[in-house]
Amino acid sequence: MEWDIVRPLLVQGKLPNLASVIHSGTYGKLQTVSAPNCPRVYTTISTSTRPDEDGITGFIVGGITANTNMLKKEPIWSVLSKNGVSVGMANVPASFPVMPVHGYMISGMLTRGKDCEDGVLCAPKLSEVEGGDAVYPAALKTELLSKVGDFHIDCVRMPSAEELNGHESDVIDSWLKKVQMIRDEQTKLFDYMMTNHPTDFTWFVQSCEDRTGHWLYPIAPYNAGYNPKINSVRPNAFPDQYIAFDAVLGAILKHVDDSTYLFIVSDHGIKPLREFEQTDPHAHMDHTKTTPVVATHDFADGDDVPGSFIAKGPGIKRDSRLMGLNASVYDITPTILHIYGIEQTTQMRGHVLTEIFEKTPAAD
Repeated sequence: MEWDIVRPLLVQGKLPNLASVIHSGTYGKLQTVSAPNCPRVYTTISTSTRPDEDGITGFIVGGITANTNMLKKEPIWSVLSKNGVSVGMANVPASFPVMPVHGYMISGMLTRGKDCEDGVLCAPKLSEVEGGDAVYPAALKTELLSKVGDFHIDCVRMPSAEELNGHESDVIDSWLKKVQMIRDEQTKLFDYMMTNHPTDFTWFVQSCEDRTGHWLYPIAPYNAGYNPKINSVRPNAFPDQYIAFDAVLGAILKHVDDSTYLFIVSDHGIKPLREFEQTDPHAHMDHTKTTPVVATHDFADGDDVPGSFIAKGPGIKRDSRLMGLNASVYDITPTILHIYGIEQTTQMRGHVLTEIFEKTPAAD
C-alpha cells in the first residue's frame, strides 16, 4: 500500500470505505524490515521476530520456495489457537502448506500447483494445488469448491517481456481483466467465510495491488525503466487497484460492527526505481528476470518504502494519526494479542501499540 498513490485518491473521494475507516480510527506509516518482500515481512508480522530468526528470509530460502515447514518461531495463528481464540485465514503469503488451527486456513502467495511448481508469484486454482494442502481442515476444500467455486489462490503472474513485445496494449488489458476476476473470486471467498464460518480472529490478504505496482506504477518519462509502449497504455492501472481494493473493503465492512477491531496493514510501500542503486533495474525475479518493472520495494533501507497501518475499534482513538515511523511490523502481533488479553511470547521483538488507544484496553 503506497501512501503516495492512496492519498490523492482519498482527497478525490474515490476510496470512501478506506476514508471511513481512517476517520473512525488511527492511521499512519508502518516501519518495515530491510529489503522488504512479502514472505519476508508477512512472517515478521506473524511472529514478531527478525527474518533471520523466523526462518523465512525471502521468496527462496536455501534454494527452496519459502514454506511453513521452514518456520522456526511460533506465528500468531498458533498462539491464538492455543489460547482458545478461533482463527480464520485466507490468502496470507507464506502460509503454504497450511497448518492446523482452531478454525480454518486457506493458503496464499507461494502456494505450489499446476504450471507454477516453483510457487513464486503464480496463481494456481484451488483444484490445481500440488505439493501440500491449501486448505485446513481438509473437508473444507470440498465445501469451497461447491459453494465458492474453483478460485485462484494469490494474484496472477506478471507477463514476461517476450509476451509483451509488440502486443503491449492487448497483454496489459488482458492481464488487468484477470486481476479483477481473481479479486472478485477472493471477495466472494472472503464474504462466504465471514458469513458461514465466522471466527474470533480473521486475517485476509490482497496482493494484486503489489503485483500491478511493480510494472504499471504511473511513472514519468524521466524515471528509470520508462517504456512508452507499456507505461502510457493504462496510466491509471495502479491507482485503480486501490479503488478496486476499496470495494473489497466494503464487502468486509458489512461484517464489522462497533464491537469489532479492524486492522488494515500493508507490509511495505512501493516506489519507482532509482537507477543508481539497482544492479538490474529493469527486471523482476519472476519469469527468470524477464518481467519489465518500473517500481520496487526491496530497497536496502526499508524506511524508503514504509507500509501502512490503520486501526479502528473499541477504545481506539478516532481520526488520529501516528507520526513518523514509531509503529513497526514487529508490533502488529503483540497489539492483537493484547486485545485478546494474551501475553506476548518471549520471542517477540515488538511492543503493544498503546498509543493508538484512548486508554490501554483491560485484559479479559
